[in-house]
Parts: sequence; structure tokens; C-alpha cells
Amino acid sequence: MNLRPYQSIAADFLFANDRAMILAPVGAGKTAITLTAMREMLREGHATRFLVLAPKRVAEFVWEEERRKWAPEVTMAVAVGTAKQRAAALRADVQVVVTNYENLPTGGFDAVVFDELTRLKNPSGQRFKALEKFLKPINIRWGLTGSFTSNGLEDVFGQCKIVDTALLGRTKGAFQQQYFYLVNKEFNEWAPRPGALEQVMERIKPATFLLESYTLPDLNVVEVRCQMDLTQYKQMKKDMVLEFPDARAIAVNAGVVTGKLQQMASGFIYTDDQTQWMSSHKFDALDDLLAENQHANTLIAYNFKAELAELKRRYPKAQTLDDAGAIERWNKGQIELLLVHPKSAGHGLNLQHGGCKVVFLSLPWSLELYEQTIGRLHRSGQAHPVWVYLMITDKTVDEKIWKALKDKRTLSDIAIEELK
Repeated sequence: MNLRPYQSIAADFLFANDRAMILAPVGAGKTAITLTAMREMLREGHATRFLVLAPKRVAEFVWEEERRKWAPEVTMAVAVGTAKQRAAALRADVQVVVTNYENLPTGGFDAVVFDELTRLKNPSGQRFKALEKFLKPINIRWGLTGSFTSNGLEDVFGQCKIVDTALLGRTKGAFQQQYFYLVNKEFNEWAPRPGALEQVMERIKPATFLLESYTLPDLNVVEVRCQMDLTQYKQMKKDMVLEFPDARAIAVNAGVVTGKLQQMASGFIYTDDQTQWMSSHKFDALDDLLAENQHANTLIAYNFKAELAELKRRYPKAQTLDDAGAIERWNKGQIELLLVHPKSAGHGLNLQHGGCKVVFLSLPWSLELYEQTIGRLHRSGQAHPVWVYLMITDKTVDEKIWKALKDKRTLSDIAIEELK
């Protein structure tokens, strides 16, 4: 298979830079780009053994499949599964070992790829600290990401540090002092200084390849507005307690009540020991939407177990990613409804061949998870315009979540402009 011109340029950028990052929208082919660059690095002796760190499902299902397409001459082992299986993969005489972030090996590599670099945005985490020690002798470090700033400018520091401390320095404290000001000392809250985003992007630009000149089908986002009786919703919002004949739902703080309100916007609430359903408005709207779309193959993204249970009850033939062979059967067009959680459908999965419609029964707060879920369909190889349907209950927290996602998208767009 041949790379597209923009992908070839990106692969050349990695080959020419030992410390580098690829910033590319979901579905633009980051794995194919990286495998091509890895193949040439191995062929010319600039590297002898690569380690790829990726989210577990991506490590298990994506890299080996993509290797067969883009670098079949490169040998690879996937170190996931039982401890015995992981150990065997690490001992294998291969050029590339792929594993998930939770299974860090002890050594034996001179090059590393961080697939979904945002997993390393927290430099104070135990995973990050363990990885820093492991990386000391490794000079070749490549990071792949869809957005540095999915949840704010502070996220950029950890991602850049793990690739190259020369980009933004060694300590987050110094980074904050330079580009932020302290808003709340008690809670250690910081806000970017005027112009900070532009300055940070300018600093990391030499090590960052921004991939934007590619063509994907149209992406259409449709708000499906739903209505429900808000009496109980308003009571929970005001009193943080909701009484039922045989149960009670209590929110102990503002964070918990927000979660309860999101549940109620979907028609249910978790009480002490059960799920209490109050409305079927979103599921009724979903029935209508699926019928209007002639029951075309559709991804349905849910956030709560109660939503998943109701989806399975209403649609007995629906499948989940955990069902045997679900990804392969979906891509063959054999599954009408594939139920996914944004955290499990987030990164790397190729689902573009099985359909072009996705419904968010409820929205995640994370821009990264939202965009990555859409990116399972809206990616290279998709032959049709992609339609995204957002089930939003009027006058509820659903509207605030959607606004927050759009605001974060604005920040990400500004960052990308500065990297051009």
C-alpha cells in the first residue's frame, strides 16, 4: 500500500527527527505514517528495536493489523494478555514490541513511540515517573496525538517533556511560572497569561509536524433535542436529594450532583442500590432516529451502565466491542447497532468500513474522547459523509456539556493555528 503525499511528508519528518511529535486529526493515518518511518529507521540502522506504547485495545488490535499493510517486512510482537504471554513477546527476536502503557518493560530498546501522547499529560503520575527512568538511555522518541490541548494548555507540558525536555523545560513549576498566573493558591489553580498559548506553540513548532492537508468525507453534527418533565430534575438540582417510594438518591457535593443530573437528563438516576427510571424520552427519540435512517448501521455511544442495559433490552441484536469478532463483523457490514463507551472506542480502532453514523446517547465531558469516538468512523478509508447525532435534553446539564466541548474545541483550534 502507498501513503498519500501528506502522509509521506509526515513520515519523512519523523525519520529526520529523533525527538518529534505528529499532531494529526483522528483518522489521518498516524499509525501508517509511523510504521513507514520505523521501517526506514530499522532498514538503515538508525534504530534496532522499537517499543510502541499504546492504549490496550489499540495495542491488541491495531498495530499488528496496520503492520501487515504498511511494513510487512518488519517483525513485531504484541505484549498483551497474561504475564506469561507478555514475557514471551518481550523475549521474542523481533524489531518492534507493542504493549499498553500499564505494562512497561525493563529495557532492550533504543527507540520508543508513544501512541496517543495525551496519556502522558500528567508529569506527576506514577506511570510518567516510571517511564522517565526507563527512557533515560533512549534517544529516539516519537509522540502521536490528535490534540495537545484537549483539556487546557497545561496538558502540553507533560506530553512535550516525555518526548524532549528541551522543548518546555524539566519542571512543570517553571513552566507554570513562565506561562501562567496563580488564580487560587488554596486549590493551586492557574490560568494562562495573555499570549501564552501562542508562545508555547511557537516554542514546540520545530519538533511538531502538523498534519492538516488531507481529505476526509464531510462531517455533519446534528443536535437531536429531547424534552422531559423537569420537576424531579429541578428538585435534585435544588436539594441534592431525590426521594422515591422505596429508594433515595443523594448527592454529597456539587460534583456528584452534576453526575446525577446528567443521569436524569438520560431518564434515570442511580439510587443507593438500584437504577430508578423516570423517563424514556431519549430512547424514544433514538427509536425515531434509527427508523428515519432506515436502520442503517450505527455506532451508539453511551456513558452509563444503565444506558447500556436499556440499549441491550430494547435492541437484543445489538453488539458491543467485547463481543467475539465484533470489529471484524462490523466492518463487513454485519452488525446494525454497535454499542460503544467512549473510553473503549477512543483510540486507534478502524470502524470506518462498517457504517457512517454515530449517536451519542449522552456526551462525555472529555473533548478527546468525543473526537476520538467520532474518529472511529470519520477517518481515512471512509467512503461516505459521516453523521453525528447528539441526544440533548433541553434545559439540562446536557446543554452545558455540549457548550464545554465546543469551548475546548476552540482552544484546540487556536493551538493548531499557531503551529502552522
